[in-house]
Amino acid sequence: MKFGTKAVHAGVKPDPSTGAIMTPIYQTSTYVQRSPGDHKGFEYSRTQNPTRFALQDSIAALENAKHGLVFGSGLAAIDAVIKLLKPGDEVISGNDLYGGTYRIFTKVFENFGIKFHFVDMSNADNIKSHINENTKLIWLETPTNPMMSIIDIKAVAKLAKEQKILLGVDNTFASPALQNPMDLGADFVMHSVTKYLGGHSDVVMGALAMDDDTLYERLAFIQNSCGAVAGPQDCFLVLRGIKTLGIRMERHCENGEKVANYLANHPKVKDVYWPGFESHPNHHIAKAQMKGFGGMISFTFHEDDMQLSFRVMEKLKLFALAESLGGVESLANHPATMTHGAIPREERMKVGLLDSLIRLSVGIEDADDLIADLEQALA
Repeated sequence: MKFGTKAVHAGVKPDPSTGAIMTPIYQTSTYVQRSPGDHKGFEYSRTQNPTRFALQDSIAALENAKHGLVFGSGLAAIDAVIKLLKPGDEVISGNDLYGGTYRIFTKVFENFGIKFHFVDMSNADNIKSHINENTKLIWLETPTNPMMSIIDIKAVAKLAKEQKILLGVDNTFASPALQNPMDLGADFVMHSVTKYLGGHSDVVMGALAMDDDTLYERLAFIQNSCGAVAGPQDCFLVLRGIKTLGIRMERHCENGEKVANYLANHPKVKDVYWPGFESHPNHHIAKAQMKGFGGMISFTFHEDDMQLSFRVMEKLKLFALAESLGGVESLANHPATMTHGAIPREERMKVGLLDSLIRLSVGIEDADDLIADLEQALA
């Protein structure tokens, strides 16, 4: 089944009681049981909810996985993953990743005796030297946030399997429309559903997708026991958003290419980070493992001047200055003070995340209007 068809139909079945074509919002906290202790049906909505189950099936199908789980946020999904570990275990992660992931790793789970290594993953061989008998998880993003670095999922998966280490991939920036890490050997995939899957900036949610039954059972136990589940109304909104994911991503990619090329030719702009450029590091890997290069772009100026970035962003009219990404509307973000503020400046500088760097989430508006907005803001 082609992706566009799958996005419309995956996980969604007509309601058995009415035939409703859209999954109903089962806005209930509990369910009537036939007799005490009858665990064959539904019991309590933290544990079971038909709207949530439909969304979980949909996300699993989109990622070519057997199982899906959704959580109250992307960080709640990451939280569940790290709860698979115990004190003394070690995690290898990229040195360029979402600030919230860095924060929960270093400020929360390091306090429980879990050790994190942040390494350059542009070459899978760089990971090898950090593996030891305590390494239990490799965590990567690709493209990364906000430097758009590309990591070879297949090569890292081969290494992880040889060493019997779990591999998790944050697929938020690509979405399942452009990239399927499970097909490349990942053990599980994470999404901030808030972003492209929801697509309309009206939901906060996270998701995990995996094949292994035992891994699913462990994570489902954590989901239920720790309680960071997504509500039925939000699940309904994401089910609706997913139906247009295919066509939205086509437009994000088209607009992203036009905006990236405009910025690359602007005299005030120094570096543009977008995986579609042949000059982008590991472009050949992006071309092999992605179906398109997406609408996420970062860029810097010839002078690393934070105030210059502020002035440009304050002049934008169509690009809204805001956290998050992946919605139909275009957003501009200043990672150094916003999404990546938790990362120490010296660590940001090592990967090129300068004070002047601006990250754009290019929406589905008319590309000419977006370019005109950038033109007047950069003037």
